[in-house]
Amino acid sequence: MKIAVLGSGTVGRTLAAAFSGLGHEVVLGTRDPGETVGRTSPDPMGGPPFKEWQAGHNNIRLATFADAAGGSELVVNATNGAASLAALGAAGAARLAGKVLMDVSNPLDFSQGMPPVLNPVNTESLGERIQRSFPETRVVKTLNTMNAGLMVDPRRLADGDHSVFVSGDDAEAKKVVTGLLESLGHREFIDLGDITTARGAEMVLPLWLRLFGALGTPDFNFKIVRHG
Repeated sequence: MKIAVLGSGTVGRTLAAAFSGLGHEVVLGTRDPGETVGRTSPDPMGGPPFKEWQAGHNNIRLATFADAAGGSELVVNATNGAASLAALGAAGAARLAGKVLMDVSNPLDFSQGMPPVLNPVNTESLGERIQRSFPETRVVKTLNTMNAGLMVDPRRLADGDHSVFVSGDDAEAKKVVTGLLESLGHREFIDLGDITTARGAEMVLPLWLRLFGALGTPDFNFKIVRHG
């Protein structure tokens, strides 16, 4: 597939590299390619400056959000949750229309300090806001409950025996997304239902953050154990 990964941070880079490694044609979308390439300091997660990362992934083209989305068959929203609607707006509704949009972002609000809170929460989700803002796009919320390393290499933990949550209104779009995630090694998918169920998936994040603090590592995920 032709995949546009929007977001040049750790999550976007990790997903782009993994999809490229599977043979997909990947473009990484960013607000200002020149500014992104010109960064000389590590990214917020301590990763190398983008130019250093790009030198090892020169088969992944860097483009504006609009250019990346326009040439894609599937779009991944890996932008900062607070900026996701603006980034997707820059990509353009017409370029996103009819396409599957895999949303892995979280609406983390750092305005009150650490740890961050969710905004929106309880009665709405970022996934819903994206779907409402881009009604012709087929939004699927997934992967937001694990770190980037596990997103692309689930077998590093319990041989991949942990749970991936999926929310979205379009059944075929969810099949496309789960098929792509299976190719990364994910084994168990729990379809939560329509896009409103993204509220529950996003509300896992406060627990995730506390577990990160208690365990001292982000290398964990959730496994839902049930009868039958």
